[in-house]
Amino acid sequence: MSRLLPSRAVFGRKTTWTNWSGTVRCTPQKIVRPESIDALIGVVRETAAREGRLRVVGNGHSFSPVAATDDVMVSLQHLRGLSELDREGRSATILAGTPINVLGDMLAEHGLALTNQGDIDAQAIAGAVSTGTHGTGAAFGCLSTQVSGLTLVTAGGELLHCSPTREPDIFKAAQVSLGSLGALARVRMQLEPAYVLRDVRKNMSLETCLAEFEDSCRRHRHSEFWWFPYSDVAATKALDIVPHARPRSRLRRVLVDKVLETGIFWAISETVRRVPSSARPVARFASRFMSEGEYADASHRVFPSPRDVRFNEMEYALPVERGIDCLREIRAFIEGHNIRVHFPLEYRVVAGDDIWLSPFYQRDSAVISVHMYAGMPFDEYFAGCEAIFRNHRGRPHWGKMHTLTARELQDMYPQWSRFHAVRQQLDPRGLFMNDHLTRIFGA
Repeated sequence: MSRLLPSRAVFGRKTTWTNWSGTVRCTPQKIVRPESIDALIGVVRETAAREGRLRVVGNGHSFSPVAATDDVMVSLQHLRGLSELDREGRSATILAGTPINVLGDMLAEHGLALTNQGDIDAQAIAGAVSTGTHGTGAAFGCLSTQVSGLTLVTAGGELLHCSPTREPDIFKAAQVSLGSLGALARVRMQLEPAYVLRDVRKNMSLETCLAEFEDSCRRHRHSEFWWFPYSDVAATKALDIVPHARPRSRLRRVLVDKVLETGIFWAISETVRRVPSSARPVARFASRFMSEGEYADASHRVFPSPRDVRFNEMEYALPVERGIDCLREIRAFIEGHNIRVHFPLEYRVVAGDDIWLSPFYQRDSAVISVHMYAGMPFDEYFAGCEAIFRNHRGRPHWGKMHTLTARELQDMYPQWSRFHAVRQQLDPRGLFMNDHLTRIFGA
């Protein structure tokens, strides 16, 4: 086992902080970058002593203002690495600021890998766990289901370790907590022996895709698709474990990831931003250029997709049996209201779990994500989609845009009261709260 715990905090100048898509801005009084857990404890104690407020930020990939603050912002960028590793037990304790795209290589060096992950891998592990980030796969839950232990710095400035057998109620609350129970310092995760995934991309008609998708979910370890508005094209992706890697050539990676899916798509997105009436023909045009083919590589290189063209996103998890009907209603809404959108919708499936504030609590879910190019108006589009999502008993992704408040949310989560009892126990004064959390959790 190795321990990688640097030793001091670095204080930055007062500056404006912006999330990845540029829609969330705040001006913290102080941005602190602790270089050790002891330094993180010191920041929490100092802020608590003057009755201030503190929010922890990873890499800013949440579209909601979950990390925004005008007081103390704590960046975990220096708290990264493996603090403990148990190769035989297939588990690792990960410092909370470790980005997922760094973690994959770290684990691979020891012959280990995450069981599943999302298609964006830039998030810090703390933020991904705290917001219920997920991938796809009918047999796989969100990232938080892989967590076997958590270490929090509480509002009292103490280290609190929790797991399924140690402080089990706190553990269930902390698995998805939006950072409201304390500052995550370490995350213990159960892992798999390193494995190779084959990625197969095929384009087909939307109706064929919808008719075959349930069967695809049974046949493949992971299955998902994207649908471009105003088109009849679905771009499908299926992942399965295979014994040997057959990676893409460097030339193909550059052509597909950088030229086609980034450069050309950025150019046509700028066209739509400047000429919104071009959205319909551009969406149809873009749908014809989704790449097909297959390759096989280490799992942590296959799960993520390039996300260099910036956008804003809303995502809801629905009972799995209602997903296809919901998508059809969204299609009718887009076409009926001539919504000026060219970004594709993403459709995935996630297994149910027992985590109190997980969007997948006690139900297998279909997950639908809607996107709008950064810099383009999204209010009408997202409002219309959100109304449809809610009619299908959807729950919002905590790190993405939604308009719900405590009044609506408390009826969606059977363990809402138990979660807030734990929150009140650990942080009665609201050290870790901000305006956004107050709106969605209540006073």
